Amino acid sequence: MKVAAVLVPIYRGPDRELRLVLVRRTSYGIHGGQIAFPGGTRISCDGTLVDTAKRETEEEIGIPAGSMKILEHLPVIETRSTGFRIHPFLARIVPPKTWKPDPREIAEVLEVRVKDLSLPENRGRETRTVHVGQERKKTVRRRISFFRVGSHKLWGATYRILDPLVARLVSGEWRV
Repeated sequence: MKVAAVLVPIYRGPDRELRLVLVRRTSYGIHGGQIAFPGGTRISCDGTLVDTAKRETEEEIGIPAGSMKILEHLPVIETRSTGFRIHPFLARIVPPKTWKPDPREIAEVLEVRVKDLSLPENRGRETRTVHVGQERKKTVRRRISFFRVGSHKLWGATYRILDPLVARLVSGEWRV
């Protein structure tokens, strides 16, 4: 298993609504085109997995590490098809005036109201063909759950991180 870390960035918008920051990945790489949290694989210069999550978030969407406050280390998730063990960190952020997505990795930055994710009409299930393994040569049919995020579907490991978290965020478990 490869070790990775992601940031689950949240903040209150000018309307006082709790918002979550997601990214849509470019078509490059094994997670190409997917909706995800900013983050990636741990490298040798990262002292801790928190450092990995912060570094990757700064590289991918331009939030300086000093604008991130870690609130909790969430449960570790293992991907079902690509061999990653993901360490997610919930973090309160100060969003920039404009996002600075890395054009090689990030096609779009999405700011989503948490209360929208809690609505039943923004959840669904479908059968999908997914690639498995590091080379992604084998495909299997799987029943997946997803969130609707605009015209996109958020599924997979990101869904499994977010699904139990939405109710906790809506209930105000953390001060944001």
